[in-house]
Amino acid sequence: MAGMATFNLSSASSSIYSRLSLPSSKASSLLFSSRPSILPMQRTPFRSRILPKIYAFSSNDIKVGSNIEVDGAPWKVLEFLHVKPGKGAAFVRTKMRNYITGNTVEKTFRAGVTIDEADIFKETKQFTYKDGSQFVFMDLSTYEEIRLNAADVGDKTKYLKEGMDCTVLFWNGKIIDFDLPNTVKLKVVDVDPGLKGDTAQGGTKPATVDTGAVVTVPLFVNIGDEILVDSRTGQYMSRA
Repeated sequence: MAGMATFNLSSASSSIYSRLSLPSSKASSLLFSSRPSILPMQRTPFRSRILPKIYAFSSNDIKVGSNIEVDGAPWKVLEFLHVKPGKGAAFVRTKMRNYITGNTVEKTFRAGVTIDEADIFKETKQFTYKDGSQFVFMDLSTYEEIRLNAADVGDKTKYLKEGMDCTVLFWNGKIIDFDLPNTVKLKVVDVDPGLKGDTAQGGTKPATVDTGAVVTVPLFVNIGDEILVDSRTGQYMSRA
């Protein structure tokens, strides 16, 4: 074809190597080979990246239910109020409960100061039975049992039933508290009988449930009814 040039690589390479005065054996080893040569890749050392801590807990982040550590003890925030006075620095007023002692105190933090979060983790355990004054909870995956004294359970016995899944809280390897389900189903065992015409919008009456707790219920609730109760407040929610 017009305009196409042809080259003889073998003759060209021989001419080049003859000018370099190389022996034929070495020259032949430098000729193009049918096998591609593979050069080892140089690895660039990987520099591990340390991700910066993006989120820091401060007094501005306090809310109800926050777990914080103050003076080496874990506390749960029960109430909080952000205050920005006309003069002076803003602050956060809190009401907190000590997980260890159960004491409740009020404490004020300057706005924006760093606060240590309490390293609390939770595990689900099932309340299986009561052994004397102790309440036995079981991990259903490992069948490991833990025991809490009556003083540790406190008023939560009013809504605690066998077979109920609870959330156990650990801090520094120790059990510090447990939470009931927010909504519990209880059976009414004693209540004044409902009257004809009673409605949900009518009055209320006390009812004793199968855990021994007394719950205020609507007039239409009768013995044998199952009801839903908010375990945090003890208030009747509805019939189950």
